[in-house]
Amino acid sequence: MNYETILIGGGLAGLTASIRLAQKGRRVLVIERKTYPFHRVCGEYVSNETRPFLQSLGFDPDAHGAANIQHFQFTAPGGRSLETSLDLGGFGLSRYLLDFELYKLAQKQGVNFLLGKTVERVEMLPDLDEFDVETTDGQTFRAPVVLGSFGKRTKLDTTLNRDFMKARSPYIGVKYHIHTDFPKDLIALHNFRDGYCGISAIETDRYCLCYLTTRENLRRHGSIPEMERAVLWRNSHLKRIFNESEPLYEKPEVINEISFAPKRAVENGILMVGDAAGLITPLCGNGMAMAMHGAKLAADLTDEFLSGKLTRESFETQYASTWRRHFAGRLWVGRQVQKLFGSERLSDVTAQAFGLAKPLLGAVIRATHGRPF
Repeated sequence: MNYETILIGGGLAGLTASIRLAQKGRRVLVIERKTYPFHRVCGEYVSNETRPFLQSLGFDPDAHGAANIQHFQFTAPGGRSLETSLDLGGFGLSRYLLDFELYKLAQKQGVNFLLGKTVERVEMLPDLDEFDVETTDGQTFRAPVVLGSFGKRTKLDTTLNRDFMKARSPYIGVKYHIHTDFPKDLIALHNFRDGYCGISAIETDRYCLCYLTTRENLRRHGSIPEMERAVLWRNSHLKRIFNESEPLYEKPEVINEISFAPKRAVENGILMVGDAAGLITPLCGNGMAMAMHGAKLAADLTDEFLSGKLTRESFETQYASTWRRHFAGRLWVGRQVQKLFGSERLSDVTAQAFGLAKPLLGAVIRATHGRPF
């Protein structure tokens, strides 16, 4: 039951970090509460900045039918529409496929998995300089390093008394997979009152339709379909997509209380990666790339620590400062941009401003994306 690293959560950050560590010869355990494959609420667009890293792990997006995305469209409820080319571009793959393929790749690399289990407790044992990690069914595992890759909001966040859990978040996320008539090389962001909806191609002639809105919008209208008709459809682009598309599963995936509040990259000695470290607003479209980049940073520093090149204090300090250097600015820009889309009128004014100064839109995109890593 002893490992060198335990990862709590098997999303993109957990999977890619585990593969990276296994490639370096480390004994790794990933504890994931679900069983692969499964769907996640996610926009499913990945910036091409991730390609070198994914290829170094042995994963080629194109070999799995990834859609090649090179253009971006922005619309406001009032009808304004803007388009621009994406400097790096990106690709579309469902999390159902991407996570499952990375899981299988991790297994081949020797990563151990405990699936269908939830972590109840993480405790540092100072005398041993190791962590005890206990699951809800009473199993206990031990490792000198624990990476928290458990996503946006979990019971463990409460157990760790993380600051962002002290206030409720108003946001919910909803995702569909659909068949529709839409350009495969385009990712579009359609705004509506108190929210925005992205659409882009994924594998096998399917599309991901994912939106963020508020609990208040849902409460006011009583159900997701009624809210979509009353609020989202005020944007004519969204009304057309909903009316001319075929949903591919019976009900959408839904997640509650998505928080964009700042988080600490290290909590109680646990290095946080992916959404557990910080969540960029979906309108910036770069959360998946950030999760993988953060995973690489954490895995490489973990290997140095396990090799005796870093003390625990310098290990934690270097990760926190490196994470801030790469991502804090992007998160800040994302939070400021999100404030521009709280109402139909403000969305329309913002679209008009971007239309009059198109380099500004490109600057925002670059400010929320990184370079290939």
